[in-house]
Amino acid sequence: MKIGIISDTHGLLRPEAIQRLSEAEHIVHAGDIGDPAVIQALQEIAPVTAVRGNVDIGDWARHYPDRATVTLAGRKIYVLHNLKELDVDPAMEGIDVVVSGHSHKPKADTVDGVLYLNPGSAGPRRFSLPIALASLDLSDQAITPRLHILG
Repeated sequence: MKIGIISDTHGLLRPEAIQRLSEAEHIVHAGDIGDPAVIQALQEIAPVTAVRGNVDIGDWARHYPDRATVTLAGRKIYVLHNLKELDVDPAMEGIDVVVSGHSHKPKADTVDGVLYLNPGSAGPRRFSLPIALASLDLSDQAITPRLHILG
């Protein structure tokens, strides 16, 4: 199963991001959505699991949770915006993947059998950080992350 992972759009959904996510069977947005139109556009591609980030304020953002857990292709994925606010022990909870955003820095690390994935920021450029998102290929045999630099 192919999962699209995006974060920190800050109200900007780039055409390159839409193109890269076009084959996703599910999309995870790790917060700092910035505008509900971003999620509406992503839902035209695939079902979306989204959490609220620190810039997601106002009435439109209230129904997005701070954290979410979704099971896809038999893999448990825990989503939050800021990894520093992780409040569970993923290995003890049987979580396969922790998805976070906030830092705008794309990164994939495995610790104690858990993949920690930050897709980076797909929204407005911040400092000299790349515009990025990620994908996950999930199967019974493997979890394969890929970081994609856009533009």
